[in-house]
Amino acid sequence: MRRNDREVKTRREILDILDRCDAVSLGINAPDYPYVVPMNFGAEYEAGNDSVILWLHCAHEGLKLGLIAENPRVGFEADCSRKIITGETACNYTMEYESVIGGGNISVCSRAEDKIRGLEIIMRHYEPEKEFDFPERALAAVCILRLDVVNITGKRLKR
Repeated sequence: MRRNDREVKTRREILDILDRCDAVSLGINAPDYPYVVPMNFGAEYEAGNDSVILWLHCAHEGLKLGLIAENPRVGFEADCSRKIITGETACNYTMEYESVIGGGNISVCSRAEDKIRGLEIIMRHYEPEKEFDFPERALAAVCILRLDVVNITGKRLKR
């Protein structure tokens, strides 16, 4: 990281930033150029355990699923707390932000219990106090993706 004065150094702080983000942008390998798509998500992690899993949902068909089938190694980015900081000249302008980037291996979940787990975590991200049911028909209509994070870093600028 070039600006290590902006590096978020602790895992807890990185995960706190991720918890405040409302979407992740998934970067998928494509033949001619990277394919980047913003997605709703939920994050799963445990204290004392380094594993982080991002759960995402989408339709059962489309470009992203075809590309993932060819190469399951993906990158992701999430950011929040954006605020423009003005200055006397254009070169003095900057942006407050908090961001998380990383990469990992993504897979399509086929088992109903994995799909339910993923949906529960996604919904908890947006509605932490509410319980949801997932009828069989709804489970059949949605594709759940599991991203096992291999590397993750955080960065922030706060003034």
